[in-house]
Amino acid sequence: MVINKLIRKKMGGGGGSSFVADFPVPTGEFPPDNHSAYHHTSRTPLTYKIFVGTWNVGGISPPARMDLRDDWLGLRHDPSDIYVFGFQELVPLNAGNVLGCESGRASSVWMNKIREALDRGRSDGSFRCVLSKQMVGIFVTVWAREDACEFISHPNVSCVGCGLMGCLGNKCRLDSCCEKRASAWFAAIWHRGGKEGDERRRNSDAAEILKRTSFPRCPSHDLPTKILEHDLVIWLGDLNYRINLPDAMTRSLVKKGNWNLLLQYDQLKAEFTEDRVFQGWQEGIIDFAPTYKYYPNSRVYYGSALGKNSKRCRAPAWCDRIIWFGEGLKQRSYDRGGSTLSDHRPVRATFTAEIE
Repeated sequence: MVINKLIRKKMGGGGGSSFVADFPVPTGEFPPDNHSAYHHTSRTPLTYKIFVGTWNVGGISPPARMDLRDDWLGLRHDPSDIYVFGFQELVPLNAGNVLGCESGRASSVWMNKIREALDRGRSDGSFRCVLSKQMVGIFVTVWAREDACEFISHPNVSCVGCGLMGCLGNKCRLDSCCEKRASAWFAAIWHRGGKEGDERRRNSDAAEILKRTSFPRCPSHDLPTKILEHDLVIWLGDLNYRINLPDAMTRSLVKKGNWNLLLQYDQLKAEFTEDRVFQGWQEGIIDFAPTYKYYPNSRVYYGSALGKNSKRCRAPAWCDRIIWFGEGLKQRSYDRGGSTLSDHRPVRATFTAEIE
């Protein structure tokens, strides 16, 4: 799924390019150049705090008692100005959901949870949904503080399935970019399927996404049309890279909490080091336990519990990642949430972005 989310206008077109936002421009016209954020006369940099979160929820809806402020967002301690959420497996990836029509029920439930968490107890203004878009199990939703929305412009959405036969949405990508004043930033949400030892195929998919993704040109502004033309790029999702160690050794190191040794065999780190994928990209220090694979509603890794047998024993791995590319972006934190809802743990990162 590809979203070029440079807000202000709800773009027309077919199902692939439509999305939901709190504040579409009713006239359908872009603001004149001399009033637009892109041509803002002031170039004094503004600093914004950005929260980025990714979570494979395994097709499970959030229970009524779930409070995202504690389970994922960390709102009580360090609120941000902009929130970018990427979900994978929002619905079960069965034939009915992959081939049938999307109902939007699952995304609505999560949207309500997010709105409730962001606006609860705030005295400095509410948040607005800048953009929300679902493609089968992939879902992105972007929220901004109300006083920050005026600088966000030019939305654009397209969807690309990367699943069965390279076109169905059982595995897909969703890329979103946003104009913030005169700086363009971009977020790619990816759910890559596969099995252990399949890192070369994942590298190939990532390279193909970077090559093929293209956004329509805007007649009134010189906006980026390719991913790496943006000033700031954030890539998040269930990337599905694993650990190149025997199952028993991986589990032993996880039990000891020896993350440094485990990370020496992490596939994504190894591909980074050898410049086989994401050349020039960055990732924060991983100082948290692998995020996959757990028994749902449990703190026990899959295949580790006595009396619980599995036909496919998946060793623990850091499948869920957040990486970035570009200047002017500083990562402030990188960790995981504690919710036991699915077989993945939610991952979150906060950034400080300097926007001109």
